[in-house]
Amino acid sequence: MSRVCVFLADGFEEIEGLTVVDLLRRAGVETQTVSISDSRTVTGSHQIAVRADLCLKDADFKETELLVLPGGMPGTKHLGACKPLTELLAAFHKEGKKVAAICAAPSVLGDLGILKGKKAACYPGFEERLAGAEVVYDKVAVDGNVTTSRGMGTAIAFALALVEQLTTKEKALELKEGIIYGH
Repeated sequence: MSRVCVFLADGFEEIEGLTVVDLLRRAGVETQTVSISDSRTVTGSHQIAVRADLCLKDADFKETELLVLPGGMPGTKHLGACKPLTELLAAFHKEGKKVAAICAAPSVLGDLGILKGKKAACYPGFEERLAGAEVVYDKVAVDGNVTTSRGMGTAIAFALALVEQLTTKEKALELKEGIIYGH
């Protein structure tokens, strides 16, 4: 299993899921997409079909360092309703491993109690679902092992923050320059 797993559910926000995968792979970080259903084909919220690398039921997360949840609707609802995924997220958090979510998906972490005492960002309107968090309105909030972000427009900043955590600040800056981000 790869170092990073990005979970895809029908109705996920394509930009949020695929930007993370793209930039992590550009940075040389082994990253896999994981469908939470029994089908590797997942259809995003804008009807873009994506073929995941594997299905959740076939995955082994022993070597995984980071779990990532893209937002989008109804994708976020599906992620939160997936018991094997929520159990995995809770176990990762308990072990101090990294979890990340963007847009509406930080609500899944909030519902699990993962955001208690942490700074967290989300899509406007989901703040009440960040149970126990200090809600911030930065593009990206990194607090210990938890990274959250606000939405599609912050997907590159979110992905670069993950690259920095998994590689180096220099690698993230090099990638930022290479994709002409923030100029």
